[in-house]
Amino acid sequence: MEGLVVPVIVMASPKGGVGKSTCSVILASEFARMGADVTVLDCDPNKSLSRWASHGLPKGVTLHGDIGRAEIVPTIRAADGDGKIVIVDLEGVASQLVSRAISQADLVIVPMQATALDAEIGSEALALVREEEEALGREIRHAVVLTKTSAAVKSRVQKELEEQLRGAGIDLIEPSLVSRAAFAEIFAYGGDLTIMMNDPEMRTGGKVDKALENAKGFTEAVYERLK
Repeated sequence: MEGLVVPVIVMASPKGGVGKSTCSVILASEFARMGADVTVLDCDPNKSLSRWASHGLPKGVTLHGDIGRAEIVPTIRAADGDGKIVIVDLEGVASQLVSRAISQADLVIVPMQATALDAEIGSEALALVREEEEALGREIRHAVVLTKTSAAVKSRVQKELEEQLRGAGIDLIEPSLVSRAAFAEIFAYGGDLTIMMNDPEMRTGGKVDKALENAKGFTEAVYERLK
């Protein structure tokens, strides 16, 4: 991953269940597969990433949990200083911990389901980014990714939401993350999607190859925003 300045990527949304942890796992495992050293910070009380890690982490990924508002900035700076990509999975509330993590970010990703309610709540995360930009006097790159979308066709609601986001000048990451069983099952298996796909003893309820293709496309789109 030559030419990439070591970045801090923060997942932010005041709503739980929108896919912050899924995005974190996908990016961590795919960046590691590309040869990067990745540090993941599990700041979500639900501990989804810690459960994933308990089943085995991909090579090149390190995870730290139990990080509070007092530890978040020094932990990010220490990991960033080690030359690793840092991915921060935040709690689903607006808090001082969230604000402090955003203040250290090179890229904030706001996962959002394609519903009117999620769009309204997701806008709160974007407002938090703007508040930190004003406080710091610098821009913080941020983007929205739609999650749990249909693998078949885009819904009318999704198309309208994409138009609204683009019309508001918000960076929209494509591809969106499709609703795939493999994305949910990786938390029970650990490792990454490649391991799941190649292990004959693993029984999954979905097409892992399609999930891996989606994960690669999403990671490449994020990578382009870090250059």
